Amino acid sequence: MTRILIVEDEPTIARGLQDDLELDGYAVEAAGDGESGLAKARTGAFDLIVLDIMLPRKDGFAVCRELRLAGIKVPIILLTAKSQEIDRVLGLELGADDYVTKPFSSRELKARIKAVLRRTAAGNEIGGAQTVFEFGEVKVDFEKFELRRAGQKVDLTAMEFKLLRAFLAHRGKVLSIDQLFAEVWDKDACLTDRVIYTHVNNLRNKIEDEPSRPRFLIGVRGLGYRFDG
Repeated sequence: MTRILIVEDEPTIARGLQDDLELDGYAVEAAGDGESGLAKARTGAFDLIVLDIMLPRKDGFAVCRELRLAGIKVPIILLTAKSQEIDRVLGLELGADDYVTKPFSSRELKARIKAVLRRTAAGNEIGGAQTVFEFGEVKVDFEKFELRRAGQKVDLTAMEFKLLRAFLAHRGKVLSIDQLFAEVWDKDACLTDRVIYTHVNNLRNKIEDEPSRPRFLIGVRGLGYRFDG
């Protein structure tokens, strides 16, 4: 049974979400503040976390950041009352997998949950049984979520691992911005191309010897990006 953690400080919203998701067959636990939510999430007992941004004791951004720094890769969907793009982008750059803006319908959130779980399952199957890939001086192990370049460990965010995995699954093929959104985020996410540019540049800085003259992650003007490696 899929286990979901809801971290939400408004009891009515938390209770409603828990009841609704349990009716759909999920096992659900809830936490009412950032610190208790972080403690529960650190146990590794959950398949997905629904995380509000505006929380007492520790906000959702901090919780997300600390989980990713601790190497916990469980998918995270942010709940936010803020509509500014910068908040959405910040959440995704910290390693969140998707976001839903309040007020939202239960139907929308459940659709997002299914999409994120589906993408996570599909990502785990990329390359069949193969989980370790090598190119140049880079070796990446998707089972351990570990990347090394010239033998030195390099820290990647959860989103950077997903982006790299998508490129490796389509080596030699050009992936458009829309394709990357659909594979790594969600095709319905209201984000700008700058999100992709930012993550690609960050990834280049970690895998390329000369990021300004990339050898592996190649931009194809007007089309998208191609991974040569």
